[in-house]
Amino acid sequence: MNPEQQQLAPHGRHQQALLAELEEFYDAVPRKGARAEDFGPLTLFVREGEGWPFYARPTLGWTGAPATAEDVRRVLARQRELGLPESFEWVAEHTPGLRAAIEQAGLAVHEHPLLVLPEAGDGPAPDLLPDGVRARVLGADDPALAGAVAAPNLAFAEPGTAIGKAGPAELAEAALQAVAEGAVERAAARIGAGVAAVAAVVEDGSALCSGQYQRVGPVCEIVGVGTLPSARRRGLGLAVTAALVADARARGVRTVFLSAADEDVARIYRRAGFRNTATALIAEPTS
Repeated sequence: MNPEQQQLAPHGRHQQALLAELEEFYDAVPRKGARAEDFGPLTLFVREGEGWPFYARPTLGWTGAPATAEDVRRVLARQRELGLPESFEWVAEHTPGLRAAIEQAGLAVHEHPLLVLPEAGDGPAPDLLPDGVRARVLGADDPALAGAVAAPNLAFAEPGTAIGKAGPAELAEAALQAVAEGAVERAAARIGAGVAAVAAVVEDGSALCSGQYQRVGPVCEIVGVGTLPSARRRGLGLAVTAALVADARARGVRTVFLSAADEDVARIYRRAGFRNTATALIAEPTS
């Protein structure tokens, strides 16, 4: 082993251990609300009850032959039979051969930077946050929870970082819908069980920005950070991220990670101390 390889080896070992830890997390999260159907190198998670539908992933600990396009087609047929979204999620660096099989089966693959906060990291530094803007972690009975659950939906309906149209009036309507659909009740139950946390920047009773993390033991993933389109470009996303990181660390979480929508969003999180670690891939039908 030459000197350059000696320098890279420890990083490589750490990377492999981290990827293995993330794989265990990705496998554990859907099992809390779904049944797992075995397709050899692939596992299909089928949600039981109400909530966001799950997807297929590489089978944890699989040591047999890599997945083929035919394996992918078998899962797709089952998803169609059940009326589920035709969706696969995996980490490119952990299962590098799956992309070719997925594409051969006719799906489009989308790349998302996967970033991890170093174990000693505390999230965005105070000087990165706008003056006077603070996010708080919401309790299961917080009156702002409905708006916090609904805000990201409005954010993702108007993608990008430009200031948009949806504001407090649209949020109030979306919050009522979230309550009616049971999304707020499910979020409250997850908060009460200690497997999730929701944080928001609340102003005049409206959640201008919110996000959450889902936790399995010492690992958590920050998900769904979204800013009400009319409130963009105020640094609110970083404030929510800071609150989530602080809460996770206080609860003993060692590994905090997230997937960014694109490189522009990843750049913001890198400013907050996160580091590119891998590439999260999502496969869906081309049309």
